[in-house]
Amino acid sequence: MAQFNIENYELVVDRIKRFYEMYPDGRIVTEDYTTENDRASLMWRVKATIYLNAGDQALGLIKSTGHAFEIDGAGMSQKTAALETCESSAIGRALYAMGLSGQKSSSREEMEKVQRGVTPAKPAQPLPDGLLKEIEIAETLDDLKLLWSDAVAGGWSAEVQALVTKRKGELS
Repeated sequence: MAQFNIENYELVVDRIKRFYEMYPDGRIVTEDYTTENDRASLMWRVKATIYLNAGDQALGLIKSTGHAFEIDGAGMSQKTAALETCESSAIGRALYAMGLSGQKSSSREEMEKVQRGVTPAKPAQPLPDGLLKEIEIAETLDDLKLLWSDAVAGGWSAEVQALVTKRKGELS
């Protein structure tokens, strides 16, 4: 495992404080992007969007965005607050993207995740014969949902997500 000093990394709360000192009317907006399939894998996903003021937000003038994931139970706070931890990480990434990162691009919270050795997915499993073809010819959204559930349970979701999303659009 990589060696680093966690004390060299800035807390997200410090980035947030600096942001509001610079932009008192600034806006930090978060969205929970967690899907049912993510929840089945005990994972949370959040997107944070930064606006410099209310006017920019009203006009959709985004300054930066950031994304993060967390896994339930992967560390102390993740046992009870994985979503909240994920939200903080996404905000930290968005603030980094606009240049408010201190001396390091990663936040202390992100580096704590590295220390825990968190990985977002199960080891890759080979796709069963015919799964991709079944997705291509699925006739209903219910059929597609069942195939997607099988893919998540089997650890194949990363490989089939784009195809399922495409087919879902065709059926909708």
